Amino acid sequence: MTSEHSTTADGAPGATISPSAAGGRGSRLGPRPVVVLCLLIAAFSLLPLGFVVVATANAGWDTVVKLVFRPRVGELLFNTLSLVLVTVPLCVVLGIGGAWLVERTRLAGHKAWAVLLAAPLAIPAFVNSYAWVSAIPSLGGIFGGVLISVLSYFPLVYIPVAAVLSRLDPALEQSAASLGLGPWRVFYRVVLPQLRLAAAGGALLVALHLLAEYGAFAMIAFDTFTTAIYDQYRSTFNGAAANMLASVLVLFCLLLLVAESKSRGSARYARVGAGVQSNPTRLALGMWQLPGQLALVALTVLAFGVPLWHVGRWLLAGGSEIWVRDDLLTALLQTLGYGLAGAALTTVLAFPLAYLVVRHPGPFSKVLEAVNYISSSMPGIVVALALVTITVHNVPAIYQTSVVLVAAYALLFMPRALVNLRAGLAQVPRELDEAAQALGKPPLIAFLRVTLRLSAPAAAGGAALVFLGIVNELTATLLLAPNGTRTLATAFWSLSSEIDYMGAAPYALLMIVLSAPMTYLLFVQSKKAAGQ
Repeated sequence: MTSEHSTTADGAPGATISPSAAGGRGSRLGPRPVVVLCLLIAAFSLLPLGFVVVATANAGWDTVVKLVFRPRVGELLFNTLSLVLVTVPLCVVLGIGGAWLVERTRLAGHKAWAVLLAAPLAIPAFVNSYAWVSAIPSLGGIFGGVLISVLSYFPLVYIPVAAVLSRLDPALEQSAASLGLGPWRVFYRVVLPQLRLAAAGGALLVALHLLAEYGAFAMIAFDTFTTAIYDQYRSTFNGAAANMLASVLVLFCLLLLVAESKSRGSARYARVGAGVQSNPTRLALGMWQLPGQLALVALTVLAFGVPLWHVGRWLLAGGSEIWVRDDLLTALLQTLGYGLAGAALTTVLAFPLAYLVVRHPGPFSKVLEAVNYISSSMPGIVVALALVTITVHNVPAIYQTSVVLVAAYALLFMPRALVNLRAGLAQVPRELDEAAQALGKPPLIAFLRVTLRLSAPAAAGGAALVFLGIVNELTATLLLAPNGTRTLATAFWSLSSEIDYMGAAPYALLMIVLSAPMTYLLFVQSKKAAGQ
């Protein structure tokens, strides 16, 4: 059996699990303390969805009809649908095309291109928008929204597809070629179907980012549900109109999740049986070498070069004075503080669920995991509105405090930690834990000294990806941050909204510098995960 099957739920291919091992201490579902913790975390994760359901029910049917079925909602729906329907296919084409060139052709410099095509993910979409508005002040409308979105988010498709292509067993391709199929027919009939899961997952991430994005579209005055919700919130503070728009947006998110789940189908993509995976034969580009290089150069310049150029241009125009702002160091330190606190909390909360999913697989753990993914797919604006409402009415003492903001980060980014922890725990043999207990170590001590230590690299990777999300998070931070808080994202947004592009440039550069190593880590971990 290949290594793909070494990451089954128990972490050992072909292992036989005894009833006692599967059930753990005290419960067939898993250890009772872990089960209780997971239930509490699931309830916490359901807060945003519960807020939307309660807000809709409290509004009453007449109010729902009045606020939802009106021309303004139709306009927002048209803009949002148009954005998704145009942007997602373009990202899929660019992601698959770039991944195929890098991983399956004799492209000159393919190792450098592999990293460069992932690099645009280090630039927040609202910084990208800032750069393009600097270049084209009149940029706006659906064209501007699609341009910025595609350049910001195509790596979300490229990274998983490239990871799968790099580890895809070429035996089927070689068999198809031996039967007389040409390279293009092999790609369409053999390779492309095997990329469906990675491409569909990437497309879902792109679509969810489009629904959640605020800053990039607000800067070019392109109205979507998220920008409209934020405007409503600022004018009426948690009014019914904002809640109803949030309900429509959440419904949109849930429909996307269902569509992505259906797109997976029931086909098998794993190779069964022993054997060593051979190296793929790279296709000679011949006369297409130059066009391929030019296409990648153009894409990289537009997605990465333009933002860096304009950030650098504003830095040079501002001179040294823009680096001595009173709040620059404060914003950096607060961003680091919130990033580290949010990453630590999110990883700690994700650990019990990852442990339950890996060590005690079954319908119960799958439902808890699905609850987490559904809740975390909601836009930051909805999560923020939910926490504002809950804290104002139930626990006003913590309203607009750091506690609520860090909790929002945990809700938004827990899947990033969960996916990494799940993969890391799956590679820790259960037998090591049992051997430690057989040598007289209590279960908790055995877990801390064996399982926790061996899964620490995966936990660190997940925490790093959560940190990346927090550094670039804008909407939840704008709504929930305590008075006086200035992260890099909110300080950048405040200055750029005042058309102080020179003052905003240092904050943009610092966000890119903090995001770059985390983006590279995501790229590397995706390659590793594809081989598991």
